[in-house]
Amino acid sequence: MKATIWHNPDCGTSRKTMAILQETPGINLTVIEYKKTPFTREKLEQLFRDAGLSPREALRTRGSPAEELGLIDGADGDRILDEMAKQPILVERPFVETDKGVRLCRPQDKVREIL
Repeated sequence: MKATIWHNPDCGTSRKTMAILQETPGINLTVIEYKKTPFTREKLEQLFRDAGLSPREALRTRGSPAEELGLIDGADGDRILDEMAKQPILVERPFVETDKGVRLCRPQDKVREIL
């Protein structure tokens, strides 16, 4: 099974999720360090749609400039997506995509739903 993780090596949850993927037999894993290879707006839209999340639900508020940018109160989904495409630190992590779907893997065990 193919799996792609949008990974931040500085994030403990992302590292734990990647460990689950690496330890699962039969997984062909692609790792995208999104701080080095940022998301496109189109990819974000697809990931959120497939995960059943709104941009606001996928917004990282802790440890990001979301509040300073005015994204927490009153910003619409389009504005949030625009800012996420510019500053990937605004995207909650990690996202994992397989043939069975997409999950925001917080907590990390949510990845098992799509394996």
